[in-house]
Amino acid sequence: MNNSWKTIFDYHKIHDHDFDQNPFFITAENIKEATRHFKKTTEKEVRILCYQDKREKRPLIFQEKNLFLLPTKNGEYVIVKGEGYIDIPTINSKSIEYKSQLGFQLETSIVGDSEMQHIDFAYAQSLIRTFFDDASLVLTIRGRKYTPSFSFFVNKHKIEVDGVQTEVDAGYEGKNQVVLIEGKNTKSTNTIIRQIFYPYRQWKHYTKKNVKTLFFEKNDNIFSLWHFEFKDSNDYNSIFLVKSQNYLIN
Repeated sequence: MNNSWKTIFDYHKIHDHDFDQNPFFITAENIKEATRHFKKTTEKEVRILCYQDKREKRPLIFQEKNLFLLPTKNGEYVIVKGEGYIDIPTINSKSIEYKSQLGFQLETSIVGDSEMQHIDFAYAQSLIRTFFDDASLVLTIRGRKYTPSFSFFVNKHKIEVDGVQTEVDAGYEGKNQVVLIEGKNTKSTNTIIRQIFYPYRQWKHYTKKNVKTLFFEKNDNIFSLWHFEFKDSNDYNSIFLVKSQNYLIN
């Protein structure tokens, strides 16, 4: 990835661009054009080159210039200067021993190790309802969808998005709120804000209810939940942590 993005920057003279003044717009075709001579799929596949979900997964040239990548349309991206990621803080408080509200033992949910099944298990135990103190939450959202048109700011730069594919691991609607979950089954120290922000803006377009976002991890037997919100729905960097908790389900 490092060699590929260095080649892309050289080919399209991105080194000369002033990122303090404006982001740099680039298309999938631009990326393919610059990397067409590479032999390996991992060195020229747009999907792979543009998957930078953690700070450390960015190419070195992005890290050196304090840049990150956002999709704006199908096959279109923008390279932006600024902080594109949010730290996932360590939860230092003692894990709460949570008693399952099911009257029987689940057997099928322990087969495999996917984010979705761990979220489903937590929901079946009413853990997510308990965390948000909302017994009305029911599963209504899952899988890939495309965003409506919306705009927002990163620093002073206005970014316009239309028809970008999003995916939430689960979404729950209650009487007064909608909860969107981004789940991981490995320990994360940070994540790109886009994975939380784009679905948040997407569903704020379709509902008048309060839209909340939840980052979810399951490691060993511990279920970790972080509730994030945005102070300003037009400000990408206005994300903040509301509360977090570790649970041990009995």
